[in-house]
Amino acid sequence: MNHLYFVALRTIWIKECTRFLRIWIQTLVPPAITMSLYFVIFGSLIGSRIGTMGGFSYMEFIVPGLIMMAIITNSYSNVSSSFFSAKFQRNVEELLVAPVPTWVIIMGFVGGGVARAMLIGVIVTCVSMFFVDVHIHHFGVIILTLILTSTLFATAGLINAIYAKTFDDISMVPTFVLTPLTYLGGVFYSLSLLPEFWQWVSKANPVVYMVNGFRYGFLGVSDVNVGISVALLIGFNAILFSIAYVLLQRGTGIRS
Repeated sequence: MNHLYFVALRTIWIKECTRFLRIWIQTLVPPAITMSLYFVIFGSLIGSRIGTMGGFSYMEFIVPGLIMMAIITNSYSNVSSSFFSAKFQRNVEELLVAPVPTWVIIMGFVGGGVARAMLIGVIVTCVSMFFVDVHIHHFGVIILTLILTSTLFATAGLINAIYAKTFDDISMVPTFVLTPLTYLGGVFYSLSLLPEFWQWVSKANPVVYMVNGFRYGFLGVSDVNVGISVALLIGFNAILFSIAYVLLQRGTGIRS
């Protein structure tokens, strides 16, 4: 990599990280509080009545899904809000006219979203240790799934911000797309509990593969093939990166 490109990438990444660390009470604390409520309500109160699932207590079963839910939400929201703010303030144009390749700009913004997602993942994991013993079945799968998933949704957030014309457009996708997909993605239940037809329908939900890949890394159980999960994540990342690259090259949503 050209040294100047590396400097540009590092600068954008540091700016993005500084942005969410400066307001850590708004960016890092709320997910910890929200997940604590999930653990108390779904884990301690409801979980004791449900019993075991997949050979584990209900609390142990939902921990990987809750961590993944926090990762998805925060990686997406970090990039979508950051890039749209830069576009709204008209300073993103300075990046586009600078001698910096488009892929460096994408990686800089996405890298900030990944950093926040990984930090949130660590925080939520630490919180979960107060409620349950956390198992680690395959650390490599955990890290790989975390990086691929956070990269995917950070890139999706960038695409949303490119198209967005108002701040309301930023919140529509998380509300009407991400939340339903996440809650129906096997976070709180195993697909084996569903009738066969709905199991097949659920497998059309990409979040199912992310949650189950992550759960396999922790517990060693999964409703889908882990190899397929990783392959799909890599494929989706390649597709969304290509879309973001083309949109920025064309100046979509930026150049009037």
